[in-house]
Amino acid sequence: MLTSINPATNKLIKNYNEITIEESSQIISLADEAFKNWKETTFTHRSELLNNAAKVLRENSEEYSVLMTIEMGKPIVQSRAEVEKCAWVCDYYAENAEKFLEDEIIKTEASKSFISYQPLGVILAIMPWNFPFWQVFRFAAPNLMAGNAGLLKHASNVSGCALAIEDVFRKADFPENLFRTLLAKSKNASEIISNEKVRAVTLTGSVPAGKSVASLAGSLIKKTVLELGGSDPYIILEDADLEKAAMSCVTSRLINAGQSCIAAKRFIIVESVYAEFEKLFLETMSKKKMGDPLDEKNDLGPQASTQLRDELHDQVLRSLKQGAELILGGTIPEMEGAYYPPTILRNVKPGMAAFDEELFGPVAALIKAKDEDDAIELANKSIFGLGAAVFIKDVKRGERIAKEKLNAGCCFVNDFVKSDPRLPFGGIKESGYGRELSPIGIKEFVNMKTVYIK
Repeated sequence: MLTSINPATNKLIKNYNEITIEESSQIISLADEAFKNWKETTFTHRSELLNNAAKVLRENSEEYSVLMTIEMGKPIVQSRAEVEKCAWVCDYYAENAEKFLEDEIIKTEASKSFISYQPLGVILAIMPWNFPFWQVFRFAAPNLMAGNAGLLKHASNVSGCALAIEDVFRKADFPENLFRTLLAKSKNASEIISNEKVRAVTLTGSVPAGKSVASLAGSLIKKTVLELGGSDPYIILEDADLEKAAMSCVTSRLINAGQSCIAAKRFIIVESVYAEFEKLFLETMSKKKMGDPLDEKNDLGPQASTQLRDELHDQVLRSLKQGAELILGGTIPEMEGAYYPPTILRNVKPGMAAFDEELFGPVAALIKAKDEDDAIELANKSIFGLGAAVFIKDVKRGERIAKEKLNAGCCFVNDFVKSDPRLPFGGIKESGYGRELSPIGIKEFVNMKTVYIK
């Protein structure tokens, strides 16, 4: 049984029956049959259906937004933005996929030689609860346009979203079994991955989950793309616009109640402007309202579950024991639901939980650096490498730091890290490998076939 609980009230939403291994095998076989026909369709036809999906999303935006908010606690305004972003990625690949995957002529001694991009087959997506629609559509849109079939093994607490996404493609007139949801627990993922008709796997989730999936898929010679955790550092240098930097940093830290892999988590400030930035940051964080995520006036809702809230609080308590100082929040409120307040820790150093671990909630770690070199060293002192940002008025200097100095897959200057259909998204180190989105992402799960004609 898969259970969905409203984290704002801790009340049961619905129980869902888990499919059996035999049922999942049948669905995989049906998806494989659908793929055999789908791969022969034209880009024009696929584009028409993906545009239909974008239309379905926009026409049912409020229904899907409320579902997201109820199942995992996302503020309703952010849920609406997520639905629109899903429609955007559908628009983007509907318009551009044929161009991205057109044959690429390579001059050789042959009369003709080129690279052709051919679909692989059934691709399994193992997706998390924090962006329950976006994570799926950023996988599905490019892969369906590439000619693949899709299977979704979603987080069990957002099973309603998982079924709704399957229904989006059905309403958009995609073939019945081309995109299917598997209501299965994580413990059964290995059987699904091992099915010979599953050709590749993409996972967004924790580092342990990524290692487990990569190990199994690797033993079966199946390609994987992994987007795992992050502890994104934001560097504030001496000539930064501190007010704008504080606004961007707080926004990034509190999006989705802090439950984002690319949320700002470690704020590294050079000592010459540390006191002023801390003041502005504290003022901005203090003004944010926590409460019912269906109320548009609230900036953040609950954590996705009380278990996750308690794990976050334990990280805060351990950091305080290790020498960090609490200047905002840090206590579990006496209210119904899995709420945790905006929290700021200062005097955070390497070796503390707040520095070394991913804080998946609205907890900010303030870190003082001597100068630019020290700030960069502290930023890179992490097992993660997903996103990073630097705030600075000297844009050329900022570009050099972002391009040459910061060890992460996505590096931003004077803005918070975000995903964009037009740009590749992914990380290095224990944040994973491979890329999603952009012209690069659509090529992750295709056969880059060399054709040589003499």
